[in-house]
Amino acid sequence: MTYDFDSLVERRGSGCVKWDLCPPDVIPMWVADMDFPTAPCIVEALRKRVEHGVFGYTVVPDSYYDAVISWFSRRRGWTIQRDWILYTTAVVPALSVCIKAFTEPGDKVVFITPAYNCFFSSVRNAGCVASESPVIYSRDGGVLTVSIDWEDLERRCADPSARVLLLCNPHNPVGRIWTPEELVRLGELARRYGLVVLSDEIHCELEMPGQRFTPFAAVSPENLACSVTMNSPSKSFNTASLQIANIICSRADWRERIDRVINIYEVCDVGPFGIVGLQAAYNEGEEWLSQLNAYIWENYCLLRSMFAAELPSCPVTSLQATYLAWVDVSALGRGSQEIVDSLIACEHVRPGPGILYGDDRFLRINLACPRSLCEEGLKRIVAGLKRFL
Repeated sequence: MTYDFDSLVERRGSGCVKWDLCPPDVIPMWVADMDFPTAPCIVEALRKRVEHGVFGYTVVPDSYYDAVISWFSRRRGWTIQRDWILYTTAVVPALSVCIKAFTEPGDKVVFITPAYNCFFSSVRNAGCVASESPVIYSRDGGVLTVSIDWEDLERRCADPSARVLLLCNPHNPVGRIWTPEELVRLGELARRYGLVVLSDEIHCELEMPGQRFTPFAAVSPENLACSVTMNSPSKSFNTASLQIANIICSRADWRERIDRVINIYEVCDVGPFGIVGLQAAYNEGEEWLSQLNAYIWENYCLLRSMFAAELPSCPVTSLQATYLAWVDVSALGRGSQEIVDSLIACEHVRPGPGILYGDDRFLRINLACPRSLCEEGLKRIVAGLKRFL
């Protein structure tokens, strides 16, 4: 079956953060939310559940765990035991819960930057200190490659105050899939200095052609034993409002600590729609996902060609995963928020300012929209950026 990613869906007026928080003439290319309807198998499963008509307190069934276990076994060769899985409402609450489970106020949490903005707020809300290790950029023509600064990262992990290594795999916003070799090295660093690895893998299914994601915990028994994984179908299948995510941890003592915090902060209950949606995604959604990724890649190639032709001074990171392009606008000599404000006011388009993710030299551009909308939005961004040259 061929799925339709070209049709425009009117989202304004639906309580949509992405669209309803923008003026009516602005194309939103900021928050990580796709403008595609989710997979038809999910819509159908939800429709059937709605028709039941009763939405009381919900038991998570065996079939839910079976779907999670089967998905990661089929796609990643990762064998997960049922009792390793703790469900919760979303990956950000999961992230926050896990930081609180393994730290005390004043401890340091190490992570690679730029980083998803909730990394900063979750660390801060736990009373902890963010220890930020900036990536290294290398330019080859109009393309930036991203690598870890291993010397800086080890120095931060070796800090006696550090308790957690917070990983984003694949990495938002730079679009990198960390290789198995890099994951092995990260695990070795964490174990050497006694850090717990918390791996946010919410973007794990948004692989671009020729790329292969590996879960941190699937690399080796040693990585499994020193880590907690957080994932959800919400980003890949555009189901964030269904409120479902999983925390996967092989250690019973760590699960007990995590479960205690889940209950303290009352994020232990999930609803029927998240449960049904996850099962439909993991049991029936693979082909839709494959076609989605191919479509996003074509949008990225469009961006690359437009920037290479019109803005060679603004290189773009090589996209291995996610639907988020990370663009270097440092040559324009302006802060990212100033640039975004100008694009909204003059070109009526809204990308994300890099300062939100810890690097003011960049813009983050969401490419997960129908081609016609993507092309128009990119034309506006290019025109606006050229004003600053």
